[in-house]
Amino acid sequence: MSGTTSRSAEARRVRREQLRDFLRTRRARLTPGDVGLVSVGRRRTPGLRREEVAALAGVGVSWYTWLEQGRDINVSIEVLDAISGALRLTEPERAHLYVLAGVNPPPADGALGAEVTPELRRLLDAWTPRPALLRDRYWNLLAVNDAAQTVFGFGGTDHNCLISFFTNARYRGMHVHWASVAPSVVAAFRADAAHAPDDPEFGRVVDDLSAVSPEFAEMWARHEVGVPVQVVKAVRHPEAGELFFDMTTLAVVDNPGWYLELYNPRRP
Repeated sequence: MSGTTSRSAEARRVRREQLRDFLRTRRARLTPGDVGLVSVGRRRTPGLRREEVAALAGVGVSWYTWLEQGRDINVSIEVLDAISGALRLTEPERAHLYVLAGVNPPPADGALGAEVTPELRRLLDAWTPRPALLRDRYWNLLAVNDAAQTVFGFGGTDHNCLISFFTNARYRGMHVHWASVAPSVVAAFRADAAHAPDDPEFGRVVDDLSAVSPEFAEMWARHEVGVPVQVVKAVRHPEAGELFFDMTTLAVVDNPGWYLELYNPRRP
């Protein structure tokens, strides 16, 4: 236990040192004009002064000084966001500030409505004749290759993996283990939604599906949470017979909240 405590204390010390350097360098790269302030008098060092950052963030000068010195003080999400705005931090820098301050990083801005890049579309096409799809954190289908349409029965009206799982009759009929897998699929979606309880898009998916699928509404009411336990996807294709696939899910780093699902055939 003492070893664990020592490592934890060392990790906090390192984070505080990095927090000190990070805030100083972010402050040094800005000029008063960058943030709408009038520069008065000669400045001995480049960048904003601590009191200017504190004023822009709406926090006390002493408190901000302690934060920049890397002292072990309590910080809130609201204050960190205010400091992020004052220092004109980018989204990755904002998340980095959270980590250094010992707070869970904020969820990255969703890419809802963003265009799928040609590079991602080419990757999906290159995976053919194996199925592949691109979805977002809400399980919305962003792109599907021809093999996924043929093998899994996705059509032009399919726009969300979870909704299609319950409402696409062709997909349900082809899924060998639909009834046994359905509860774990719902539990996995609840686990994803729990990461963003204030995100209305998750609620919209649940409400839309509950309105048309009593089966889903009943499973959702169980409040089960987990991850899919089935590592092999089995479908019964009307022409090719039973097909089995290993599924690998890859995060798209350039678009937080986007995921590639790649399916590789395997022997039953």
